[in-house]
Amino acid sequence: MIWHSAGDFLAMGGYGLYVWGAYGLGLVLMGAEPLLAARRHRQALRNAAHADHRAGLDASTEIGTESGVSSRQPAN
Repeated sequence: MIWHSAGDFLAMGGYGLYVWGAYGLGLVLMGAEPLLAARRHRQALRNAAHADHRAGLDASTEIGTESGVSSRQPAN
């Protein structure tokens, strides 16, 4: 296709709105994806840290002390 001016190029033979809209939407989505992936990554790290913390609390509660010596009396 031959364009005689920049306006003709931008109009894309009457389909400019669709063509440039598709390019614009593609760029927005491609720009948003790394940002959203980083956000999901940070959230996953936070969730893992909280799970580790909860697991540590559960283990020390079951044992009784942090030294590993149980303070529970044996059941008769």
